[in-house]
Amino acid sequence: MSSVDRGIVGVDVGGTFTDLLLFDEATRAFRTAKVPSQRGNEAAGFMNGLRTLGSLERVASIVHGTTVGTNTLLERRGPKIGVITTRGFRDVLEMRRRDRRSTWGLWGDFTPIADRDMRLEVNERTLADGTLRVAVDADEVRAAAQTLRERGAQALVIIFINAYANADNERHALAAAREVWPNEHLSASHQVLPEIREFERSSTAALNAYLQPVVGDYLAKLEAELSGSGFGGQFHIVQSNGGVMSTETARRLPVRTALSGPAAGVMAAAAIARAAGYGNVITCDLGGTSFDVSLIAQGQASLAAQTTVDFGLVIRTPMIEITTIGAGGGSIAFVDRGGLLQVGPESAGSVPGPACYGQGNERPTLTDAHVVLGRIDANRPIGGKLAKLDVDAAKRAILAHVGAPLRLDAMAAAEAIVRVADARMAGAIRLVSIERGHDPAKFVGMPFGGGGALHAGALVREIGLQCALVPRFPGITSALGCVIADLRHDQVQTVNLLLDGLDVTGLDARMAEAGCEAHAVVAAAGLSVERIEVAYELDMHYLGQTHTVAVALPVTLAGDTTGISEAAIRSAFDRAYAASFSRLLPGIPVRIVSLRTIATGRRPPFDLSVFRPPADASREQAFKGKRPVWIDGGWRETTIWSRLDLPAGAVIEGPAILEQPDSTVFVDPGLQARGDALGNLIVERKP
Repeated sequence: MSSVDRGIVGVDVGGTFTDLLLFDEATRAFRTAKVPSQRGNEAAGFMNGLRTLGSLERVASIVHGTTVGTNTLLERRGPKIGVITTRGFRDVLEMRRRDRRSTWGLWGDFTPIADRDMRLEVNERTLADGTLRVAVDADEVRAAAQTLRERGAQALVIIFINAYANADNERHALAAAREVWPNEHLSASHQVLPEIREFERSSTAALNAYLQPVVGDYLAKLEAELSGSGFGGQFHIVQSNGGVMSTETARRLPVRTALSGPAAGVMAAAAIARAAGYGNVITCDLGGTSFDVSLIAQGQASLAAQTTVDFGLVIRTPMIEITTIGAGGGSIAFVDRGGLLQVGPESAGSVPGPACYGQGNERPTLTDAHVVLGRIDANRPIGGKLAKLDVDAAKRAILAHVGAPLRLDAMAAAEAIVRVADARMAGAIRLVSIERGHDPAKFVGMPFGGGGALHAGALVREIGLQCALVPRFPGITSALGCVIADLRHDQVQTVNLLLDGLDVTGLDARMAEAGCEAHAVVAAAGLSVERIEVAYELDMHYLGQTHTVAVALPVTLAGDTTGISEAAIRSAFDRAYAASFSRLLPGIPVRIVSLRTIATGRRPPFDLSVFRPPADASREQAFKGKRPVWIDGGWRETTIWSRLDLPAGAVIEGPAILEQPDSTVFVDPGLQARGDALGNLIVERKP
């Protein structure tokens, strides 16, 4: 790597593989790598991947998409945390919104992130208008913090009622607790989410505290190992809104790392689609453990104000809307008690991995099915972990766990596994498209991840997509997203103001202050940007309504003012409300609930033409022969191609398999794959 002068490395650590992309901004050279992840020791997989790229001494920055936070929440393997809250509000985390896993069931079950004996109450009270009725007692807070410390809490969070309106009691409690708390994992809800709605604020603040020791230790370990490897550049983390943040921000707000890796993939997909001339895209990220789907309309990824990582674990922070199902390459296939074939959600991961890995797993996975069907070449597995896959082991697993119960032979059972997985993936795509009013025929699918391109044709046919756009390097798309993502920092503050008679000067001052704070966070991140943009949104509704609409304001920060006006706010609200509900409600007062501030550091544009096929590429060089592949109930001679050696404009008719180090593309009969000028493959129906 001695030739790298301004190298940036994107690293996405998934459940099965760690994907890397090194890009030299000076010479426009790039390298890719895919290595096995090490579940439970993700830092080891991270460093192993970097070592395959060579020396780090001349790399300017590393941007990391991580699943550490998400996995910690899903598996509940975080530390004990302590909560100090207002007297009478100890059980907010447990009561939630009175929801149940089974809506119509008589019983519900939920284990909160902090046990009841780890949630202590103190006397204090702030009213909804910010009036301080009862000041917090510092001695009482210190005693509660000391008790929680003795009970084994490794992180402490203070959550007081109505702290979004006035955080003075929380600030005083923080100062008191800090006198007895032994580490830096100490926070308050106004630092995480100063927004109305008690449960959502409590849940987000508590989950943030739960992740602080885990994410903090993980980042500290990585930074130590990077420093020991000669890396002296900047290290950044992708957050759930698709933007990049500093490690300092990630330590303070680790809850924003949930769905970090998948969010990076969506950002890369949006950039690839724009460059290829497509605005409407459904991303289909098929990794080793999951299938992640997101919708991009008119070039913009869908953002949600909050998400539920698992039942009852609500995070209220801007996140790219991603629907996840357990249908990855390592997802285990089985016949349930009702005699139905299921694929996932349990996954074999990278260890022990699919049965064909020969590492002790005897249950079949989706990857095993593809190997048995001949769609994955057993002699050329991706990821560099194994020299060869064990086809016989895959067949034995499929016969024992699927074939025998369903009275099918190995080939029919393997094909059934793939078809069930296709159906589950199609269902996830329908969730983000048809059920939200989008016609899939107006969208292109973008399959990526290690296994996504194996299902490209099936999803085009099953859903009726316009076509499938397969990136040049499907297996490292999320790593590419790490490289090209902009820096971003979001802030929210509940303001509770009526639009009629609005104090415009006061609101403008609050907006300017928030804009300067968000701008400073991005500027301090240390990653090179061309400019920093500040945008504003208001959460608004008609008086008496519960839910709000997001209203983008046509202003930005200019010095110490935004130039906002009551007329501009009213006009923007009318447009947003009419777009959502097709009508307005004249005569009803309008309330501004919360102010949202978004600071974005625009990175230099990434020129995707670096991925275009080489000028000397040819079909003759790319053609690797034929082999039989099991398709639709029988063996068919299928052409095999080296995908990266195909020239631009090449058209490959199905059935065909296009192989590359990070992924495999399967082109179904009746479809064709056409290469574009940027090295993408367009899988579409034959004309």
